[in-house]
Amino acid sequence: MRFLCLLLLMMACSPASSNHERKMIDTSIQQRTEMVEEQIIRRGVKDPDVLRAMKVVPRHRFVPENFRAEAYADYPLPIGEGQTISQPYIVARMTELLHVNKGDRVLEVGTGSGYQAAILAEMGVEVYTIEILPSLARHAKEILASLNYPNVTVLVGDGYKGYPEAAPYDGIIVTAASPKIPEPLLQQLKVGKRMVIPVGRYVQELKVVTKEEGDAMVQDVIPVRFVPMIGEVERTEE
Repeated sequence: MRFLCLLLLMMACSPASSNHERKMIDTSIQQRTEMVEEQIIRRGVKDPDVLRAMKVVPRHRFVPENFRAEAYADYPLPIGEGQTISQPYIVARMTELLHVNKGDRVLEVGTGSGYQAAILAEMGVEVYTIEILPSLARHAKEILASLNYPNVTVLVGDGYKGYPEAAPYDGIIVTAASPKIPEPLLQQLKVGKRMVIPVGRYVQELKVVTKEEGDAMVQDVIPVRFVPMIGEVERTEE
């Protein structure tokens, strides 16, 4: 919503605004609306806050320029460094599964281009997002700042270890596949809250992990295919 209001204000105030710019803005709004209606609602995502955020956040800003024509397509896209931006439906489904509300504090592991963080931020969530690749973290930080999301803190580091400085969290969302549920992340989650994470290397399953007193309940959701988590998690497999 912040992004849309800013664009409309610029169009109204700048005498240099062109019909071409207006058409581009109108087209991206239409593409987001169609994306939500055809790819997300039809697959069963119902949370109104998630749907609104998916309609508002300009996904094309989070993909490389040479892929912007495909930004609202029903598949993941490369963003450099061997990483991808997830399929829109998967972003929406994972966000809905997280069960977060405005004012909650969420940890994201795997910033990527920053799109998932922007969706959460648009919902009024305070986001701490960790990216192990410095170049991606820098770029995501620039995009999020340009779209005026001050409620996102972008960190460079190993997401497997989490970010205990801001713990405990009302939710944790992991956007890279781990061979197992990371214990450090579970420790940083509030009791009764959820972690949404793809688990597995070659065969992956999206899981919802609900922390309970002294234990955790794990629910399998759907088969998925994410890039693997790198860093400390690789040493835990040795």
